[in-house]
Amino acid sequence: MGVVNFIIENILTQASITISLIAMLGLILQKKSIGQVLSGSLKTLLGFQVLSAGSSIIVGSLTYFGEIFTEGFHMQGIIPSIEAINGQAMNELGLGRDIALTFLAIFVFNILIARFTKWKYIFLTGQAILWMATMTTVFGYFAGLRGIVLILVGGFIGGVFAVAMPAIAQPFIRKITGSDDIALGHFCTIGYLFEAGVAWIFGERGENKKSVEDLKLPKSFEFLQDTYLSVMVVMVPLYIVTVLFAGETFASTLSGNQNYIMFAFLQAIQFVVGVYVLLAGVRLLLGEIVPAFRGIAMKLVPNAIPALDCPVFFPYSPNAVILGFITTTIGAVLAMFVLPTFGLAMILPGMLTNFFAGGTAGIFGNAVGGRRGAIIGGIAHGFFITLLPALLVTIFNSMGFVNATATDVDTVTAALLYAWIISPIMKAF
Repeated sequence: MGVVNFIIENILTQASITISLIAMLGLILQKKSIGQVLSGSLKTLLGFQVLSAGSSIIVGSLTYFGEIFTEGFHMQGIIPSIEAINGQAMNELGLGRDIALTFLAIFVFNILIARFTKWKYIFLTGQAILWMATMTTVFGYFAGLRGIVLILVGGFIGGVFAVAMPAIAQPFIRKITGSDDIALGHFCTIGYLFEAGVAWIFGERGENKKSVEDLKLPKSFEFLQDTYLSVMVVMVPLYIVTVLFAGETFASTLSGNQNYIMFAFLQAIQFVVGVYVLLAGVRLLLGEIVPAFRGIAMKLVPNAIPALDCPVFFPYSPNAVILGFITTTIGAVLAMFVLPTFGLAMILPGMLTNFFAGGTAGIFGNAVGGRRGAIIGGIAHGFFITLLPALLVTIFNSMGFVNATATDVDTVTAALLYAWIISPIMKAF
């Protein structure tokens, strides 16, 4: 078990290494030369690490923004955090080994389902699989499952989600990317489909549909057609206005010796830098992983399609990403005030989720319903991804996780599946 645990905890949970090893396998199956195998594998690793570096820069900037946002608008409530749930499950409940083995089981079930069914998607977002393994293990444990049954049930449910979510999203991804070369591997997919549905109902159709990407600007504003400059024009005022609401006393605790307004300005610029690095990593990663993956498709899982993390799709509709972030945040803030009136917990907007999930949802909304669909769908999406974590709070409280919840709606749905279906069945027997 020591070697297995080492592989699971130190290799398979490292998404960059997992994807580069899969790229290596694909190149070997294609009988490429040693030089080509090494080059393709290392470029895949480099591309993913560059993507991750961009994500880390964005996370740092948004973490700061979340703090000044909460202080500036005097919000108090529950901040969703699957990381906190994972830590408590491993340290206080002793479920670390079970979570690790469930992680491996999800990957194995994913490959088996892809091999023997028409769903040919291989889910390659390791962190998302880890969070799914955490939720299925925790909720399976409290449903009364133990040992190998706990691991196999969690692995099977997670494996089904790992192929079903990319499969359901693929018609939209095909429309967005223009091909079936890649799929979406992110456990917020139900939220994306929700936005697409709202966009279809309330958005533009046919000749009336106007994409966010086709905005025609006056000549004096044509510089905004540049993705990075348009992001900067949105984010800089957003950060500065928010830090002014937070006030100098609080904001200075975050900025140190630097002027708090200048620090906010530079954090907004840092966000744009993160987007630039992230998109560069995406281009490098896609240039290697798709050709390498053909080897696996030909040998192990015929016609296999790699399901990749959501930032991979940002270059296809960058304006929609920013619109999705803003509208999802608006919807989340509305839900924060509305849901407590119905007896549910107050869930604070998570800026990271709003950017990554909201941005991807914005791409879906724009593809289906144009600008109007992206705006209305984005607000509805923000409300929806706040509602599900609010429903989960009461269940978590009953399990001893005080004021805890999670945001990725697919993992939340899996948790509710355990709480509302599997747990009652176990108690009945």
